[in-house]
Amino acid sequence: MISRYSKETRVLVAIDCIIFGFDGNGIKLLLVQRGLEPEKGKWSLMGGFVRPEESLEHASNRILKKLTGLEDVYMEQLLVFGAPDRDPVERTLSIAYFALIDILKYEKQLSDEYHAEWFLLKDMPTLIFDHTEMVALAKKQLRYKAAMHPVLFELLPEKFTIPQLQSLYEAVYDTDFDNRNFSRKVLSTGLLVKQKEKDKKNSKKGAFYFKLNKRKYTDHFKAFLNFIPNPEKLLNGF
Repeated sequence: MISRYSKETRVLVAIDCIIFGFDGNGIKLLLVQRGLEPEKGKWSLMGGFVRPEESLEHASNRILKKLTGLEDVYMEQLLVFGAPDRDPVERTLSIAYFALIDILKYEKQLSDEYHAEWFLLKDMPTLIFDHTEMVALAKKQLRYKAAMHPVLFELLPEKFTIPQLQSLYEAVYDTDFDNRNFSRKVLSTGLLVKQKEKDKKNSKKGAFYFKLNKRKYTDHFKAFLNFIPNPEKLLNGF
């Protein structure tokens, strides 16, 4: 029985976790200060090596919890980054995972051990290795998923207002929508169910609450592409 492949070079496999968060104002990125050389002390994604006995999913969750304290975060695999010189120490393949979470929901889990910190995407510091490229690709994939699936609604309360929904989409797509035009296009989709109650805390007149009809959304999600900027270009990029 062959125990190892002969004449083959061993390659390390790493995991890098890209965690986007929304706090009601903007999309942020969670970063830590790297704890080992090279580039020790510089800002980095949450990364570590896969152990021989564990699955990729187990490794990603273990690494995220160890470096930030976060757990029970559903992450999706993004891409494998394998440039021969991406890590100056040894040949290392990195499998990137990403997620979008509600910052307020997870803020109590954050550990101070590795000084995990949230940065607005526009204020993101210089990152080590190819991590900036990872973040850029993850952001594109996030926008794609936001157009194709109701993932953004998971960051909103069950009942939400049109201004709350607009604020979230503006943050993800880094653009400003005309208030009236946004409201008109959103309501024209027929995918939102108007409630009787109003939010009177954040506006003088009070904004009506809405709920997403999830079953109808699943069947007619393309209706939401009416107000996504450049949807054809976005969706054809993947």
